[in-house]
Amino acid sequence: MRPIDVGASATHTHQVEAADCATNWGNDLPVLATPVLLWLAEITAMRVIEDHLDDGEMTVGYGHTATHLAATPQGWTVRLHARLTRVDKKLLHFEVTAEDDRDVVFKGEHVRAVVDRDRFVERLDSKALAGPVPR
Repeated sequence: MRPIDVGASATHTHQVEAADCATNWGNDLPVLATPVLLWLAEITAMRVIEDHLDDGEMTVGYGHTATHLAATPQGWTVRLHARLTRVDKKLLHFEVTAEDDRDVVFKGEHVRAVVDRDRFVERLDSKALAGPVPR
């Protein structure tokens, strides 16, 4: 990975569509689902570092510590902001926040790991070939 300054940031804007709603996750309310909000946080963090990865590198989600603070209705826009707060060898730590047109709806930390893409795919293929462990 090429050097990147702590404090580097990115923003991602997303309009909440029916496919993003909690109604698709076992809830009966047409609001932005928490799993989708976490995914949007990951996308935003990836944007911070996308131009700093070397050929053959990629990042994978490693962890979340997050709080979903308020609901965002279908049709509304949510804006996410990610800021790199720390680089710990191959782990990248991001502060992520989101707001809609009324509230701060999300605050948290997202951690991504820098990995060798070919090695990752090789391990995944090997696992898929081996199949699940009988229980």
